[in-house]
Amino acid sequence: MPQTVRHVQRSLKFIPAAYNPWVMRVIHWLLPIFLRIRLRSWLPAGIDRIEVSGVDHLVDLYQQFESHQARFLMAPRHVEVDDPLSGLYLCSRAVAQAAKKRGIQLKQPVHIHFVYERGMTIWAGKLVGWLLSHIGGTPIRRGRKPDWVGLKAAKKLMLEGDMPLVVAPEGATNGHSERIGPLEPGVAQLGFWCAEDLQKAGRPETVFIVPVGIRYRYEQNNWPRLATLLTRLEKQSGLVPLDSESSEHTTPPDKDCYLRILRLGERLIETMEGFYKRCYPQKIESAAANPTANQPETFTHPEACTQRLHTLLNKALRVSEQFFNLKGNGTFVDRARQIEEASWNYIYREDLPELDQLSPLERGLADWAAQEASLRELHMRIAESFVAVDAHYLKEKPSFERCAEMTLLMSDLLARLDGEKLPGRPRLGLRWVQMTVQPPIEVNSRLAAYQTNRRSGRQAVSDLTEDIRASLEETIER
Repeated sequence: MPQTVRHVQRSLKFIPAAYNPWVMRVIHWLLPIFLRIRLRSWLPAGIDRIEVSGVDHLVDLYQQFESHQARFLMAPRHVEVDDPLSGLYLCSRAVAQAAKKRGIQLKQPVHIHFVYERGMTIWAGKLVGWLLSHIGGTPIRRGRKPDWVGLKAAKKLMLEGDMPLVVAPEGATNGHSERIGPLEPGVAQLGFWCAEDLQKAGRPETVFIVPVGIRYRYEQNNWPRLATLLTRLEKQSGLVPLDSESSEHTTPPDKDCYLRILRLGERLIETMEGFYKRCYPQKIESAAANPTANQPETFTHPEACTQRLHTLLNKALRVSEQFFNLKGNGTFVDRARQIEEASWNYIYREDLPELDQLSPLERGLADWAAQEASLRELHMRIAESFVAVDAHYLKEKPSFERCAEMTLLMSDLLARLDGEKLPGRPRLGLRWVQMTVQPPIEVNSRLAAYQTNRRSGRQAVSDLTEDIRASLEETIER
């Protein structure tokens, strides 16, 4: 059974950044271990090497930053939970070594401030919250629109911090190295705020945003190990595993895994559709209103499959939204964040006194409300893992990496339904990371358009966000 919160919790306090260079030096020293060894169940690691291109862009900007000629913000992809480790390598190794090679002296340790999601300390633990704070992190609550406390702290670090700032414009991991999820406007907005504040203060710095691509690849295409994982997932989902070792089985291993992934995906969609139809019938539209009702129900038809998946995600989100009395406006990602915030308002209560001051009756009712909210939030968590998924991604390029990504997403789903709070992802072999630092995007030249009026300001933010997306797309096409 999926795990839920059983008791009401204290409110989520803001954790201010408290950067300590000595803590950072220890982390830098331990980084090779973190990259190779799984220290926590939710941190796959197993990274053999990291290759960085375009690092001189960052060396130049760090030099300008330290000479008060520039302020800049890095906007990296957010593919996996391993991304922070890749980012640490980029600063502590790649930038530092490239600067030394060019005879440029940068302040040590070379590091950054960064924005992280406040909920990370919920599932990763309080120790992680302390660590993130002491290596320069500042939290933000994604579902709180707007989170003025978090935004104010990020804005201050962007303007006055002793190090550059990092914000992932995707906002959350999407599990796809070669598919960019929806970008949030926060990165562009922070850039404009900083440029505007510098202008008001009469400071000469130029503001830049630096897109950084991140792609994970496997050192070897270990199809047999992927096939073993698929066999386990097939058993969990009630499918009879295909005997890929039979003497009559002549399908190449790559195509065999691809077909099994399609079969497993079809099974999961079909089973979840049945679950919501049976248990939440009031949330399900009629077949006549379903545009995919008469289309081929198979993963080999990408359009029909994608529509079925999106319909299923919508149903799951609606179950949560109806409980929390939410309208369900925006994209799947927007709706997921709204549900998360609504659930936290029941679990991490800001409207209650200290919990030990509550009467047993009040505490019991608060626990009850927290349990219900946690249970309804699970529908969103199931949908959250698949908001970036569509059938085209796998069909257009059934590479080992894409097959592995899709299989691991399905593994996460089954693990959550089986009651694992923090699913430990199976390892399919050692990986390597390709990081691409793109040319900086100047913000100051766009400031006049941003300041014209509100409408043009929103358009300027949108245009800059699209330019960031286009730059990140280039890192995939290479």
